[in-house]
Amino acid sequence: MRWTRGVDVSNSAAFQYEGGRDGVLLIHGLTGTPSEMRAVGKGLNRAGFTVVGVQLAGHCGSESDLVATTWEDWYASVEAAADELRGRVDRLFVAGLSMGAVLALRLAAVRPAWVAGVGVFGATFRYDGWSIGWTGRLSFLLPALKRLGIGQHRSFIEQPPYGIRDERLRAQISTAMFSGDSEAAGLPGNPWPALAEMVELSRDVRRRLPQVVAPCFIAHAADDDVASIANADLVARRVRGPIEMLLLADSYHMITIDRERRMLIERTADFFTRIARESRPHRMAA
Repeated sequence: MRWTRGVDVSNSAAFQYEGGRDGVLLIHGLTGTPSEMRAVGKGLNRAGFTVVGVQLAGHCGSESDLVATTWEDWYASVEAAADELRGRVDRLFVAGLSMGAVLALRLAAVRPAWVAGVGVFGATFRYDGWSIGWTGRLSFLLPALKRLGIGQHRSFIEQPPYGIRDERLRAQISTAMFSGDSEAAGLPGNPWPALAEMVELSRDVRRRLPQVVAPCFIAHAADDDVASIANADLVARRVRGPIEMLLLADSYHMITIDRERRMLIERTADFFTRIARESRPHRMAA
C-alpha cells in the first residue's frame, strides 16, 4: 500500500492501514524500524483507526546513513507524516516507542492544535535502565565530544536482553539485527554521533513538556532494561494534559513487541477511542 500524496514510501519501511476518520501516527525509536510499531498499528486499525507508521530520516539503512542526519531531521519526518495524515482524518493521535515517544511529545508541544492525544511508550530521555553500562550512562557528554570531532566512528553495541523479555522473540530479533538487515530489526549499535543528537533532542523536549496539553497515555515496563521508570515519571509530572499510566510487569523496554503487547494495544485503543468519542459533537434533541 502506498500513500497517494505527501511522502513517497515506495522505497521505505513505512506502513499504513486505512481505517476510519480517526488517525494514529506511530513513531519508532533510535536505530529502530517501523516494524517495531507494526503490531500496534494492526491492533489500532482493527479498532477502527487509520494508522501510519513513519520511517525516520536516516533509519533502516547503514550507520553512515544515520550519522548523516540530525534530531531535527528525525522530527521533520514526524511532522511531515503528521501533516499528511491529518489531511485525511478528523482527529490525529500520535504514539511512539523510546525516542519515538520523545518525538511524539515534541509534536504535541509544538503543534498542539494537531494532536488529540499521545501514546508515550517506554519514553527515553536518559539511558538509565539496569542493562546500561557505565559508559552508556555518560551519554550526556556526547554532544561535547561530537563538537570536538571525537568518536565519529564509534558505537555503543547493543547488549542482551536487547529490550525484550520474551526469550524466543529475543533470539529472533537479535539474529535479524546482527544479520545486517537494518530494515527488519534496526542497527545492532548506537553510533556516538546519533546518541549525541538524541541527548540534544531530549534536552529540547524536556523543556517543552509543560506545553503538552493533549491527554497522554503513558506506558512503561516496570523492569525496563534501557530506560528506567523515572523517564515515565518525568512525563507524568511535567505535561499539563490529563494522564493515564500503565505499568507492565512482564516486559522489558520494547513493550510494543514484548509479552504484554496485546494489553498495550487494547489500552491504547481504549484511551484514544474515549478521547475521540468525547470530542465528537452531540446531536441536538429534536
